[in-house]
Amino acid sequence: MQASGKLMDMLTGYAASHRHPFNVFVHMIGIPTIMLGALIPLTWVTFSVNDVSFSLGHVLIVAFFLFYVTLDVLFAVVFLVGAYFLEMLAAKLGAYPGNTGWIIAAVAFFGGYAAQFIGHAVEKSMPVLVKHPVQANLAAPFFTVVELFSIVGLRNDLFKQVQEQIDAGRHQDAV
Repeated sequence: MQASGKLMDMLTGYAASHRHPFNVFVHMIGIPTIMLGALIPLTWVTFSVNDVSFSLGHVLIVAFFLFYVTLDVLFAVVFLVGAYFLEMLAAKLGAYPGNTGWIIAAVAFFGGYAAQFIGHAVEKSMPVLVKHPVQANLAAPFFTVVELFSIVGLRNDLFKQVQEQIDAGRHQDAV
């Protein structure tokens, strides 16, 4: 199975600076934690259309999903399922009394980012967040799903293509 050009470009760029196992581990924890921190306050803003209630958290998840579908349907669906459960957790945590929801959101959000920077320090690579903050935040949840597939050994043909692309780029840089 050949990956689309846009998907391959994104995966190759991401994989090239996320090779160290510690950095990958930190991202697998940190990115969902950042999402949780962002989703908590977004669950507080709700709308109702034709007796169907939804929050800004739902809107954000659907927007991400629609973008991810243009990259890869399977990864997008897995993201949607995981993000839905994360949004449910965010709603529960956000319902705690007083400022507890804000405190949890802030700790999760900023703690997740701090972990990312520590992971990149170990990797000795510049986080994409520094160069392209919007792109990094839009793509990071998608890459978490992709990395999960890699860890459990699914879609190995895709990861082989990514590695070949990275190796070809290194070969060209060496020439």
